[in-house]
Amino acid sequence: MATAGKVIRCRAAVAWAPGKPLSVEQVEVAPPKAGEVRIKIVATGICHSDDHVLKGSLPNVEFPVIPGHEGAGIVESVGEGVTSVKPGDKVIPLCMPQCGECSFCQNPESNYCQKFHFSEPQNLLPDKTSRFSCKGKQIHHFVWVSTFAEYTVVPEYAVAKIDPAAPLDKVCLFGCGFSTGYGAAINTAKVKPGSTCAVFGLGGVGLSVVMGCKAAGASRII
Repeated sequence: MATAGKVIRCRAAVAWAPGKPLSVEQVEVAPPKAGEVRIKIVATGICHSDDHVLKGSLPNVEFPVIPGHEGAGIVESVGEGVTSVKPGDKVIPLCMPQCGECSFCQNPESNYCQKFHFSEPQNLLPDKTSRFSCKGKQIHHFVWVSTFAEYTVVPEYAVAKIDPAAPLDKVCLFGCGFSTGYGAAINTAKVKPGSTCAVFGLGGVGLSVVMGCKAAGASRII
């Protein structure tokens, strides 16, 4: 694309300080470095964790920051050595990365990658620098994803290539809300065919739990 290798100026919703509302600003998004992917975000969901960011109740978040972690978009450009995606691919940025190398990624029953933000801070990219700036100030990433920006940069192992026909305004929820609820039914509760299930609260996560229960063969869902 014509923007490859160049700084992109675009809009983003920036949280400048805890307890302050989001502010839509023009930000600069630097090109991806080696092992990184720059994505044009087409759609994003809003998760309650983003509200926690704004309230300052997540201890590992540094301000100013661009929140958002339920996104879907199109690869704009890639850094040196990236092989899993190419410009034009539809992708979902992952707030829980999959490095493919740690003991958790190699265990088929776990997806707790050791590069997840509980183990490794994700306020900056792995080289400890940011690709975002605004008004001459460095802006932090949020769990390497920051989908409240029109463009974002993430490590290659935090990107999943998806079907070219996938509707981005729907599959963006796979980034957190859907997978949280569906996985709770399939992987945590291990719902079996014929089960009776009760789901308390039908927000995005709760509705995804219902879908998981149905897929698992539950006979009654309350």
